[in-house]
Amino acid sequence: MEGTDSVATLLESTTSKIQQLQKAFAELESHRAVTLNLKWKQIEEHFHGLEKSLKRRFTELEDQEKEFETKTVQSQKVLENRHAAVMAKEEASLTELQEKRDFAVTAITNAVGKHKHGNEPVTVNSEGPPEAAASEYKEDNTKKLFENGDLKLLSNPELAKLCKEMDSGGLHKFISDNRKNLVILKEEIPIALKAAVDPGGLVLDSLNGFYIVDGKKDSNLLGLRRTCIMLMECLSILLSDLTMNTATKVISENVKERAKIIAQEWKPKLDDLDLDASNGNSLEAHAFLQLVATFGIDSDFVHEDLSKLIPMVSRRHQTADLCRFLGLSDKMPGVIGVLVNSGRHIDAVNLAFAFKLTEQFCPISLLKSYLAEAIKAPSTVKAGNSSPAAQNDVCERELSALKAVTKCIEEHKLEDRYPLDPLQKRILHLEKSKADKKRATEVVKPQSKRPRANGIAGYGPPRNTTTVAADKSFYAARYPPPTQYMYENRPPYAYPPPPENHVHSFIGTATYNIVPNHGNYFGNGYQYQAPYLH
Repeated sequence: MEGTDSVATLLESTTSKIQQLQKAFAELESHRAVTLNLKWKQIEEHFHGLEKSLKRRFTELEDQEKEFETKTVQSQKVLENRHAAVMAKEEASLTELQEKRDFAVTAITNAVGKHKHGNEPVTVNSEGPPEAAASEYKEDNTKKLFENGDLKLLSNPELAKLCKEMDSGGLHKFISDNRKNLVILKEEIPIALKAAVDPGGLVLDSLNGFYIVDGKKDSNLLGLRRTCIMLMECLSILLSDLTMNTATKVISENVKERAKIIAQEWKPKLDDLDLDASNGNSLEAHAFLQLVATFGIDSDFVHEDLSKLIPMVSRRHQTADLCRFLGLSDKMPGVIGVLVNSGRHIDAVNLAFAFKLTEQFCPISLLKSYLAEAIKAPSTVKAGNSSPAAQNDVCERELSALKAVTKCIEEHKLEDRYPLDPLQKRILHLEKSKADKKRATEVVKPQSKRPRANGIAGYGPPRNTTTVAADKSFYAARYPPPTQYMYENRPPYAYPPPPENHVHSFIGTATYNIVPNHGNYFGNGYQYQAPYLH
């Protein structure tokens, strides 16, 4: 620190030295030409630039020193924690050894007592408890591991009962029937697993049926797979709360071997998965990685192969924790590069923030690139396919991209670097345009008109030409055409007589003759509908 203080003092004295140099230069200037004024400005700017550069470098060195001190403190804490864990492990081993020793002494004492009273030979099992009490000893030992777990506080006592009975099928059914309370179940299942004699074996039993024979996917299979993943996650939570010695008892070597066999069976089936089709939400890949992480069998697989599965689960919120647990943090730059090349920039930004790689992968550049790709019209539209369906697809694509970018900016608090106002205005514009197009394309169905009783034209049922011709002949025979007699005996209020002449006199004096066979027309000019005259 003394060296740092001395450097800071020297930097502070720089200004005074520049002023002294300026005075000396002014005296020199009085004896020289006026052109020295320009040279002094250049010298002053040069010294000020050096001063700023030195201060900036000094600040960087101070920050590096603080960072080094912080890392040193953290390393010391990690070493202390490891030392405490080792001490706790040694103490637990000594306690366990003392328990075995006491049990052996008790067994020997009991055997000697039986020999004295009944003259029976003394048989003592040097490897552990007698076979008659082996199961009771294992069960009592398991109960001691979880003596701090309060199963009475569970809101679902049925969970503890199913775990105690090692009923994996009943556990699946209970979770499926209570999916509305999934948040509470996730909190209580790690506690309920403490009631099981073999929690690791119970979770492995629950994985039966994850891959069905016919390969058909339905809602029941998806629900079963989600339940399997949740049970493995709950077992991981239980293990994280235990000491190293206790955790090794929960996940025994036998359980680990079973987990390895299952993982070896699942691994070839993941080779057929399509990266684009999974869209970062593959339950199969997630279950495999969770199985490897929960049961600690990652050493049996190459980390490069495991990292290739990360893009298949990049959208799931457990991905970052899984990668850290599996030791894949150093593989993340390559994984993020794969996501960017496949057009999944949002997932790349999330992982960049999770692993503090934002300097290598700029979030703002990734988000802008993602929007540019989304707005770009597909080749089908460029080729001249300007159909409404194609235009709607482009609009939907841009709208979903804008909403995803807006959500990402809000989650990572990037509003200062990427303003939301233009994006939100564009979203409103696209939604309004979408609603207008939908209203314009809606076809109003015409309502059918019912025929009226008075038979007004246009409301009755349509008639074909044959029926019309038959009606004409019927009314022509029943109602003959009007004659001159009808007009001679007409009353004063009846229809007027026909005019004597229909043409001017200069054309001729031809008389008006009514053309016969006028069908259903009367002389008064009114027309009658056939069906309503009967």
